Amino acid sequence: MDLFLHYLSLPYLIEGIGFTLAATLIGLAGGVLVALPLAAMQLSRHRVLAAAARGYAVIFRGTPLVLQMIFFYNALPYAGIKLPGLLAAGLALAFNEATFIAEMLRSGVVGVDRGQVLAGQALGMTPRVLLQRVVAPQALRSMLPAMGNEAVSTLKNSSLASVVAVQELTLRSTQLASSTFDFFPVFIASGVMYLVLTGAFSLVQLALEARFDLERQAALRGVSRWLPWCRVMPAAAAGPVEAAAAAEAEAPPPPAAPTDREARAARLAEAPVALRINGLSKAYGGRPVLQDLNLVVKAGEVVALLGPSGSGKSTLLRCINHLDSWDAGRIHVGGHRLGYRPDGQLMSPADLARERARLGVGMLFQQFNLFAHLTARENVAGPLRWVHGWSAEDADRRALALLARVGLAARADALPRHLSGGQQQRVAIARALAPGPSVLLLDEPTSALDPELVNEVLEVIRRLAVEDGLTMLISTHQLRFAAEVADRVVVLAGGRIVESGPALQVLQQPGHPESARFLRVMAADVLPGAATPAKD
Repeated sequence: MDLFLHYLSLPYLIEGIGFTLAATLIGLAGGVLVALPLAAMQLSRHRVLAAAARGYAVIFRGTPLVLQMIFFYNALPYAGIKLPGLLAAGLALAFNEATFIAEMLRSGVVGVDRGQVLAGQALGMTPRVLLQRVVAPQALRSMLPAMGNEAVSTLKNSSLASVVAVQELTLRSTQLASSTFDFFPVFIASGVMYLVLTGAFSLVQLALEARFDLERQAALRGVSRWLPWCRVMPAAAAGPVEAAAAAEAEAPPPPAAPTDREARAARLAEAPVALRINGLSKAYGGRPVLQDLNLVVKAGEVVALLGPSGSGKSTLLRCINHLDSWDAGRIHVGGHRLGYRPDGQLMSPADLARERARLGVGMLFQQFNLFAHLTARENVAGPLRWVHGWSAEDADRRALALLARVGLAARADALPRHLSGGQQQRVAIARALAPGPSVLLLDEPTSALDPELVNEVLEVIRRLAVEDGLTMLISTHQLRFAAEVADRVVVLAGGRIVESGPALQVLQQPGHPESARFLRVMAADVLPGAATPAKD
């Protein structure tokens, strides 16, 4: 034991720890710097860049690390580049680790739910903002365990630096054991030193994971307060605004007031055009989804899109917001051709995002698509700050007011995974309403909900249609809801509009065989007092 303790505290071995840590840190820091462009190249749509990144990975993953160290130390001098042993070993580690770190980065980015990316695009986030605020925070947090494991692996791989005469811990242990013949105590002491180092790396990993765990209030302290996914205001700091909002949330929202359809129709007849679609056509793989579709929607009008699955309702909504491109036709929102420059050329993704935000085309998705790393409050307030330039205080005030309006003020600081499906969809409604859109697109807003949660979401949408006078296009299978809320019903079949007219008229007396067939299929939701749909 005395001999073991002697070697454990021997300065000669302790100095080797410094070389080991230096090589490890060079390898990790350099690996991250090289991995960032590698991951970007692999994610790129340009095949040449992706192929080059894959070729790099094949070379550095397919050759032993010891050979790479020898190359950097012994081969580069032939090209006039002479590196010290420590730097050569660190660079070899960096270029080798870059292949693995790049795969972690790529998998982290790919692992972020695609729906959240679409939601960010619909909210007007540019690619840079989307990466910084939505993708990177979630990708990096999911990468922490793998990065901790890779850091430990790099530390152990640094022992191979002995081949280029770096006096790191393993080489010094070998030299000491060869000279003293105390192999067992020397290598046991060396192993304990490695355990201490790897244990320290593991503790750092656990501390980072705990620090970035948003379900712990401790995550709001220290450096993490400045990261994109932190909350603007912790629940403990709730003031009079939050208290009033929470009190309002306790009472159930009053039912929406009935509207005078004839008076409303007269007002809409004089209203300006909010949305105009001319000759819209789109195909997937040669299969037509939308065919020469024409539609005009007045400001303040609520239009329900009906039709069987695959009729093109969701595609139409995504084209209006330019989340999908199309093959022919034009779409104008508020008189502007969304997605195109004045010269008729397509906008860049960044310019398109700014145009969405400027024109105010909001969208509500089937699967809610809330940002999983943000609370309900920050889901609403965040885009106001990042896209529209609101101050943190104003954005927070707006978020609380909207959450109170949809009955969720008491859950403002809950993460999406702690909310029911109906609550998540109500948060999504508040988020879509926050910037004051001119047109709101709703894509089957209740299709992903359990039956008992459907009514609570429909009631919120019903109140918005009655009280706010929003221009809405709602893709839905809820016939009763369409009859109560919609001014007009548009029936799609095979990518075409087969019938369009006043809601009750179309729902009670469909004039087209396709409309009648669809309404018969949906007979489980027959309207009270409605006539049986006409026969084909």
